[in-house]
Amino acid sequence: MTDLLDILVNPAFWTAVLRIATPLILGTLGVLLCERAGVLNLGIEGIMVAGAFAGWLAVYAGAPLWVGVAAAALAGAVFGLLHAFLTVTLALSQHVSGLGITLLATALSYYGYRVTFPKVSTPPTIVPFATMDWLPLPILSSQTPLTLLALLLVPVIGWVLYRTPVGLAVRMVGENPQAAEGQGLSVAATRTGAIVAGSALMGVAGSFLTLSAFNAFFFNMVNGRGWICVALVVFASWRPGKALLGALLFAFFDALQLRLQQSGVAVLPYQLYLMLPYALSILALVLVARKAAYPQALMKPYRKGER
Repeated sequence: MTDLLDILVNPAFWTAVLRIATPLILGTLGVLLCERAGVLNLGIEGIMVAGAFAGWLAVYAGAPLWVGVAAAALAGAVFGLLHAFLTVTLALSQHVSGLGITLLATALSYYGYRVTFPKVSTPPTIVPFATMDWLPLPILSSQTPLTLLALLLVPVIGWVLYRTPVGLAVRMVGENPQAAEGQGLSVAATRTGAIVAGSALMGVAGSFLTLSAFNAFFFNMVNGRGWICVALVVFASWRPGKALLGALLFAFFDALQLRLQQSGVAVLPYQLYLMLPYALSILALVLVARKAAYPQALMKPYRKGER
C-alpha cells in the first residue's frame, strides 16, 4: 500500500499518464467524428501507423516538425478519403472497408520503410519535439506541444459539434440522414468531410509516437492503440469531454502497471500487470456501454433518395 501511495503522489507518474493518453485522445476524437456522422472507421490502427511513418519520414528528410505533423494529417486524410469512397459513395461494408484500410495502410508504411532504408538494422532517429518548459504548470511543462494540442482539441471539437451549424449537420447525418437530406444537406459530402477530418486526427495521433514519444519509426509501435480508441468512443458515449476522461483512465491504468513492475516488489507474473489496464478498461466499458446512446444511423449505409 505504501508503494502504491508513493507512486500516486509522484508527479512523474502523472506526467507519464498524460503522455500515454495523448495519442489516445487524438485517436478517440478522430473516431468520434467519424461515428458521429454515422460511419465506423476501423481503419484507425493502420492510419495511425501511416501517420507515424509519414510524419517521421518528412522530418527525417529535413522538414520542420510541424510540417511532419501536417504530413501525418495528410496521410490520414488520404486514407480517410478512400474509406469514405468505399463506405459512403459505394455503400460497402464499413467493417470490411475499415479492416482493409488498416491492412493497406500498415503494409504500405512498412513497405515504404523497407524501400527507403533497405540496409538499415536500427531505425534512424530524428530530433523530436522538446518539452514545454516555459509553461508554469509542472506536469504540463514536461509534455510536448502535441499534448497541448490534444487537450485543446477536446473543447474545440465539443464546441464545433454542439454549437455550430457544421456540428449540427454532422450529428444530423449520423442520427437521421433522411431528415438531413430533407433539409437540403448533402449526406455524402457531410459524412465524407467528417471521415476525412477524423482520419487526419488519427494520423496526427500516430505522429505523436514518432515525433514526441520516440524519435524513430519501428514496426508495431502503434501496438493496438487504435482499437483502444474505438472502445473509448463507446465508453465516452460519443462525447468529447468523456473521451478525454476515458483516455486518461486507460493511461492511468497503463502507467500504474508499468510503475508496479518497476517497483521491485511485484510478486505476480508480469503478464498480469500488462493485462491490468485492458481488464479494468473492459470493466469500465461494460458498466458504461449499457447506457450509451449511440448515433442511430451508425454503420447504416445511405443512398440518396432512399426512405
